[in-house]
Order: sequence, then C-alpha cells, then structure tokens
Amino acid sequence: MSNITVEPVRTSKDLMTFIKLQWKIYKGDPYWVPPLIMDRKKLVDTKKNPFYKHSDMEMFLARKDGEVVGRIAGIINYNHNKFQEEEIGFFGFFESINDQEVANSLLDTVKDWIVKKGFKAMRGPMNPSTNDEVGLLVEGFDSSPLVLMTYNPKYYLDLFANYGLKKEKDLYAYHVSSDKVFTEKLDRVARMVTHKEGLTFRSINMKDLNNEIRLVKDVYNEAWSKNWGFVPMTDDEFDFLAEDLKQVVVPDLAIFALAKGKPVGFALSLPDINYALKFNRKGHILPGVYHLLTKKKDIHWVRIMVLGVIHSYQQTGIAAVLFHETAKRGIALGYNDGEASWVLEDNVMMNRSADLMNAERYKTYRVYKKEF
Repeated sequence: MSNITVEPVRTSKDLMTFIKLQWKIYKGDPYWVPPLIMDRKKLVDTKKNPFYKHSDMEMFLARKDGEVVGRIAGIINYNHNKFQEEEIGFFGFFESINDQEVANSLLDTVKDWIVKKGFKAMRGPMNPSTNDEVGLLVEGFDSSPLVLMTYNPKYYLDLFANYGLKKEKDLYAYHVSSDKVFTEKLDRVARMVTHKEGLTFRSINMKDLNNEIRLVKDVYNEAWSKNWGFVPMTDDEFDFLAEDLKQVVVPDLAIFALAKGKPVGFALSLPDINYALKFNRKGHILPGVYHLLTKKKDIHWVRIMVLGVIHSYQQTGIAAVLFHETAKRGIALGYNDGEASWVLEDNVMMNRSADLMNAERYKTYRVYKKEF
C-alpha cells in the first residue's frame, strides 16, 4: 500500500517545490503555459500580497512514497464572507497526478483545515480569489489559456467528481473574431445607445495613473457588486494589481464609458502575453522578458478581462457598446481575435452582449462546492 502524506509548506524550499510542481504535472502538454516563477511567488506571498491582510492561507504538499505528487491551498477570505454574508472556506492552487488517493488526501486536508477554522463548506478552485484565477477548465482543452486564465488536465474532472465536489457555477469564455463581430444589428444598437445616453469614450491616462486607478476602482466595485462571488477590492489590492498590469496594458484598450460626461462603465483588454510565455519553458524572468519583447508583434489575441457598467445604467445597452468600442480599437491595433472571459453562466446581459457580437462560447470553467 502506498504511503501518502500531506504536510504544510514551511520553508522556502517547500515553497519553490510547491510552485515548480506544475512543471512535473504538465510535462509534455503542448497547451500548458509556464507561469513566471517570480509572479507565482508574488501571488502566494502572504506577507507582501495585500489580499492576505484580510485572508488566511495555508499551502500543502502531498508526497507518495517520498515523491512530491500534489499540492493544494486552503483559504479563508474574510472579506468575501462579510460582503457575501457567507460562512465558507476555499481551496485553490490544486495540482495532482492522476491518482484518486492523492487527490482525496489533498482535499481532505483542506477540508479539515477549514473545519478547524469554524466553517462547514468549501468552494473552489480559487487562486486565491475571484479577483484572480478562478475555476477548473471543463470544456475547451484544445487550445492554450489566455492571460490570467486557468488550465488543467482533463482528468481533474474525475478527481473532483469522485471526491464528491458538485458544480456550483459555470464561467464562460467567448471567442470574438474580427470577421464576425460587426453586424448590422450591433452597429445599430451602438449608434442608438450612444445617441440616447450621450456616450463618449476615452482611454486611460497613464500619466495620471493614481487618479485613474481610483476611478476604475469606483466603477469596478459598483458595477460588479451584485455579481455572484464578487468581493470589493481594497485600495492596496487595486494598487498591487495595477502595478503588475501597467507593464502590459495598452492604454487604448483600457476604456472608460462616459454618459453625458459621467463615468458609467469600464473595459480592460490585455494582449495575450501567454503566447510569448509559452516559449519560456522554465519560467525564469529574463527569458520571459526576452520572449515578451521578441514575440510581442506576433500576439494577435486580446483578453477582454474586465467589462462592466454601474447599476443605474446596466439596462441601457452600454455593455454592448463597450464591447463594440473594444472590438473597433482592438482590430485597429492589429488584434484579430479576442476572448471575453470570464462571464457568469447566468449573467443575462453579458451573455446577450456576447451573442450580439457573434461570439462563440469555446471554453467553460467550473467552480465547485462541497458541504460537510
């Protein structure tokens, strides 16, 4: 009988083992995108990442007969529980060989950790929250993930199902193609709504970034506040995220929608830097920067990762017009394909906007839950 142990990450060596386990799990997988090790360290740094000012996280490594074969993290997001009026723990950063015993041991360890914290249910994967990478890929295994989207082996679906995890919510990714997006109907809606609401658009001002970030935060936290799983980001979290994103943001694809001069919506699309990172198989920073610089001209995909409208304007059609404006600008910059992700399966307005753009739902991600 195999000897499986699951122990918490305690040392810097453990942490690097935790991060680098992905290279073992995904060895030979042509669709996996190696992350930058430096970025992974920042994400799980419980002392410097402001997410952990209001959350607890414990990372674990599984060993089978002494060999590292899996990893997981238990997370208590106190801001989530307060804002959503829930009492729940989370699991994230799950990786495992194709072994049900290993998966069960990892998930049981987090379950026990969550119970000791006083909670009786867990949800995931969250890496580590809905403001980061979310969900298990369940449909669309025939292409690489775009920037800040998850990817996993298909056998994870069986590992989760056999453990007793149940679907809670599906998240959609839509493919938007330049040769299909502009329809007569979409153009007509864009003209009508723009005229009716007195819409104008402007790009983010990178020379006044501090004030712009505050404005984005205000729109973001109001626009998404009623969405499933949403947690308002703190000022520190916004600043932390903006510091990373400003390295890759294209100002003309960070768009404010203004109704009669008032900011009522925001859309952010990022070039798919994953295309370049695929060439950086070891995840080191200098080769990563080199590939980003040399492959930048070959990036033809963007990810529409943020698009929202404040509550009082959500029934006006402005979301569709923001999609329209994003598509126009993206195509003008040479991006022929886009991914709108992620969109909640029951977000009627956003799914309707995707339909208006002739977008194809081509990937599905799933969030699971288990009560105990």
